[in-house]
Amino acid sequence: MPDPTSAPPPSPQPTAPSTPAGPTINIGEEYGTAKKNLPPAKIVLIAIGAVLVVILIASFVKRAKPQAAGSLDNVVAVEIPGQGSTMVALTFTLHNTSDKILYVLSLQSTIKTASGDFTAEAVSAIDFNRYFQAFPSLKNGSQPALPPETKIQPGESVQRTIIVAFPVTLDAFNQRQSTSVSIQPYDQSLPVVLTK
Repeated sequence: MPDPTSAPPPSPQPTAPSTPAGPTINIGEEYGTAKKNLPPAKIVLIAIGAVLVVILIASFVKRAKPQAAGSLDNVVAVEIPGQGSTMVALTFTLHNTSDKILYVLSLQSTIKTASGDFTAEAVSAIDFNRYFQAFPSLKNGSQPALPPETKIQPGESVQRTIIVAFPVTLDAFNQRQSTSVSIQPYDQSLPVVLTK
C-alpha cells in the first residue's frame, strides 16, 4: 500500500517531436495587405489612364449641341417716341440640323452695348401688323413671324422675323457691339443663338 505521507511521483514531461508533423506556416507574413492583393502600381495607373481617356472621348462626342444653326440677316430699328426705347425687327434664317423636329419654346434677343447687356422677349406674332402700321420702316426686309410652338422639320430652313423692344435710345442701339437672337427649343438644354 502506498504511503499517504509520501508525495506522488512527478508526471512525465512530454517530449517535443524532433521533426515537424506537417508544413510550417510563417505567421509573420500577412496576406491581407495591398502588396499581396493588388496588381503592381504601374498596371493600375495604366488602367486608370485608359478609363479616363474613354470617358473624355465619350463626353466630347455626347456633349450638348444646338439643334439648329443659322444667321441673323437683317436688323431694322426705330425709336419709340417719348419713351427712350427702341423697337427692333430682327430677320434671321434658321436651319434644323438635327434628325428631330425642332419645337420652338421661346424667343428673345440680346444686345451688348457700352453700358451693358440688354435682353428682351419677342412680342406676340399677332401684334406684328399693329407695329408695322405704327412704324412702317420695321417692315423693311421682314419675313413672317416665328411664334412659339412652331415646328421646324429636320433639314428644313425657314426665314422668319421677331420684334423686340429694348430700353435704350436709337443712338445707343446703333452703337451696340453685337446683336443676337436666342431660340430655345422645348427638348434641348442649349438654345440656338444667332449673332451679328
